[in-house]
Amino acid sequence: MRQQILPALRMTALLTLLTGLLYPLLVTGLTQILFSKQAHGSLIPGKNGPVGSELIGQGFSKPQYFHPRPSVAGDGYDAANSGGSNLGPTSQKLYDRLKAAAAQFRKENPDYQGEIPSDAITASASGVDPDISVANAEAQAARVAKARNISSDEVLSAVRSATSARDLGFLGEARVNVLQLNLALDQNHPVR
Repeated sequence: MRQQILPALRMTALLTLLTGLLYPLLVTGLTQILFSKQAHGSLIPGKNGPVGSELIGQGFSKPQYFHPRPSVAGDGYDAANSGGSNLGPTSQKLYDRLKAAAAQFRKENPDYQGEIPSDAITASASGVDPDISVANAEAQAARVAKARNISSDEVLSAVRSATSARDLGFLGEARVNVLQLNLALDQNHPVR
């Protein structure tokens, strides 16, 4: 029996040391060196410390700011309760929520007469998506321009500057990080 227990205990100790201590330390060290910004949460610095993360959406509701996608995470944009609604396409609750979101979008953006971009009324799977589509940003541009008392061209120029291309040139869609766009507008065109 001793011949079986001692090698098993040694193997357990060795694997615990390798997989429980050395491997995590190696991976953590490599991420700190190779991907330092991402390892620290992709934080966006502000005057008095970080103002947010490039990876986690924040709720903006004032007219001078671009609004993110709707969120169903907790009380909205709560990363601790990240997740989708899991409502199916035949759900009356989903239909009612989309109808209310579309009415809210039209109320907030009365100058926009086109088709509402889908990401303006639908929540993401995580509920904390930091990005909106270029079409969604363009649909909100007139409202933001009016609230900031600047031209729509200036706002659209800020949208173009904040637009990220498709990943690797073919994955996903072009997108706009809402927090970074709003910060750029605050810096270049502050609300008076």
